[in-house]
This record gives sequence, structure tokens and C-alpha cells, in this order.
Amino acid sequence: MTEVERMALLVNQSMAAATRVFHTDSHVFNLCRGLQPLQVLAALFHDVVYYQIDGGFPAPAAQLLEGVTRAHRDALLLESFAPDDLAVALCADVFGFSPGQVLLLSAGMNEFLSAVVAARLLQGHLDEPQLLAVVACIAATVPFRDQDAAGQTAADTLALRLRARCQQSATALAGSNAAVDAFVKTVITDAVTLANQDVAGFTDPDVRHCLSNTWLLLKESNPSLRQAGMFGVQEYRAALQRADTFLQQLNPALICQSYDSYPAAAVCRALTLAAARNIGFSRDYLAVELSLIAIIEALALTTGGDCPAALFLGESHAATNPPCQTDAALPLLPAAAAVNAELLALLDNEHLPGAINDLVRSPLKPWLYRLLGPAGIRQTLQQARRMFQGTCTAPAFLQLQDRTLMLAIIRACQHNAPSRHEALALLENRI
Repeated sequence: MTEVERMALLVNQSMAAATRVFHTDSHVFNLCRGLQPLQVLAALFHDVVYYQIDGGFPAPAAQLLEGVTRAHRDALLLESFAPDDLAVALCADVFGFSPGQVLLLSAGMNEFLSAVVAARLLQGHLDEPQLLAVVACIAATVPFRDQDAAGQTAADTLALRLRARCQQSATALAGSNAAVDAFVKTVITDAVTLANQDVAGFTDPDVRHCLSNTWLLLKESNPSLRQAGMFGVQEYRAALQRADTFLQQLNPALICQSYDSYPAAAVCRALTLAAARNIGFSRDYLAVELSLIAIIEALALTTGGDCPAALFLGESHAATNPPCQTDAALPLLPAAAAVNAELLALLDNEHLPGAINDLVRSPLKPWLYRLLGPAGIRQTLQQARRMFQGTCTAPAFLQLQDRTLMLAIIRACQHNAPSRHEALALLENRI
């Protein structure tokens, strides 16, 4: 139990860092539900290292990773290791890494280093086939990988590496093709199950879960957004753009993995369709957010420069604070046709604490979506991108917007931004 406690504390302390927002112990506990013991061990360790988010190795695990890598410019290189260093050698074989290789994020740098931590801690308690199973499950959680040049999926490639390791190993599996075949199929099937559960937020029937995770990941990958009320309009807009670009480039067919007809083709198709729907819905929500923040950015730049988003929209993120009181300043105008009722309902109820983990809650968002509808939001975003790129000035962007809508937003912002009240009044007169 002393050893169990030591490992549990290492995992907990690594994932409880202030830099973590999504990849926390809660994520691990949710992932472990319904899994078999070796899958659970893999789930517990698979996100221990999150190098670019934590700014290095987590302190509790740093000693276990000593000598495994070395810094080279802005990258990490895998150091040479002794053949009898079971943990690193086994992980390198399963991940397909070799000494001197640059460890890329997209190729599984964090997952590899997390697997090394797991293997070094568990090698005294598991036999080699069990250790291989844990490491293979962690390797499978490297997300969003397409087929290679030979048409092999990530799961196919992992199976080949696992088979090669078994055949060269001096374990009970070596020399028995039937035993190796059965072992590889069981392990890769378990690994695919874990990997698909790791990205289950993308395929959840409830679109709110995917959207909620989007906001948590946005906050985790943008440290400046973790301090409610302090982040600037432009840095928030840039973070939203990066999130939207990521979702735009994400192929729904690459989210879930399969191996040897598992999951069944019909299940994979259903998961891909669910992912496509959730990604589309999240992008639609982000489009409303980006449209509003583009208008706010233009107002800020025209009346004195960039400033905290809360200055114009009100400080309403924290659960202890009420939503900003600008409703009274928003006129009832004719609504656009073809609004998405589900999206509108979420926008209307976003002020509920913890509903979707949004960073900025404002009655301006559902109001804007009602008036513009999907087509109007797309048009506003198209115009906004020209402003973001510098080919259209902020005043020119504002002049392109509906006059009645702009006047209403300016008056609403005057309730929250007393330091900009006079400048906003002058802008109102010009419009």
C-alpha cells in the first residue's frame, strides 16, 4: 500500500497543477469507468506528462525521466539508452522511437514520456506482457492520426510494433505465433477501447459535452485566459480563432480508431457522424462568439485601444458573480429566420454556472444570434476576418454593420464601460 500511495500521489500531483484545466484527475476518473485493470493503469498514467502546457516535466515525475531526453533548440531529443533499461527500451519499441530522434507532439511526445513514467513505476509489479499492454494502451491515446503512406492505420502500426517486440522478447510469448497473435489482438482491442473513450467528448450524444470540453481546452492552452476578467479582447479573439481553426481542420473520421473490425463498421460510422455534428455545432457556437468579440474589438480599438473583454461585456464569468445586466439596454428587434433552436437555447442559458464553461457570458450573444441568424453571423465573420488581417480598419468594419444593431450594442456597452462612455457616445453620434 505504501507503493500504491506513492504512485497515486505522483499521478494526482502531476495532474493537479495549476496549468491543467481539462487534463486533470477528473478526466482520468471519467476515463477509467468500465475499464479492465491494465486499461485502468494506462488511463491513470496517460496524461501525467503534458510538457508544453506544464512548461516542462511535472515535478513528481521529473526524476523518473532524468536522462531520457535532452533539450535541443526548441525540441526534445530521445537520448541513448541501455538495452537492459526495460522501461525506456520497451516504450521506444512500442512508440517506434529511436535514440537521437526529435520527439514531436503530434507523434506522441507526451504520451511516450507518460508511458516511460508508468513503465518505470510498474516494472517491478507487472510482467513484461502486462507492461507491454499498459504502454500500448497509452500509445493508442495519441489522437487524430491518419493512415501512413502504406495505408496502415495508427492501430495497425501499433499492432506491428507490438508483435515485433513480442517476437524479439525473451518472454513466454516469444516463439509461439498463436500466443502472440492472441495477445496482440487482445491488447490492441483494449487500446482502441481506451483511445476512443479518451476522445468520447467528440462523439457524445449531448453536444454540450463537446462544447464544454472545447472551452476547457481553450483555457488550458491559453494561460492568459485563466484569470477571469483580465484577458484582453484581442488575445481572447486570437484564442477563439485558433480553436476554430483546429476544429475546422479536424477530420471527424480520424477521431475514433478501429482494429480488425472492432468496433464494427456501423459503430464507427455512427461515431464519425456524431463527431461531425458536435464539431459543427461547436464551430457554430464559436462563430457567434467570434462575431460578437469582433464587434467589441472594433469598438475598443475605435474608442481608446485594446482592453480587458470584461470592460465592455461585464465581469460575469465567475459563478459567484451575476451575469452582466445589459438586458434592459437591448431592444426587441425582429428575429432572423432559420436560427438553430438548440444553439439559441444554449446561448440563452449560458449564464448558468458550469453549463458549458464559457469564458465570457453576455446577453449580447443570444440577442445577436437571434437578429442575425446563421447567414448574418457568417457574413459578419467574413467581414471581421478582413479586420483581423488588417485589410479593413475597425471604423470601416463598424460601418459595414447594421446601424440599429450597432447602436444597441454601443448603448449596452456603455452600461459596463464608464471609462469609455464619452468615446462610445461620440461613436454613437457618428453612426
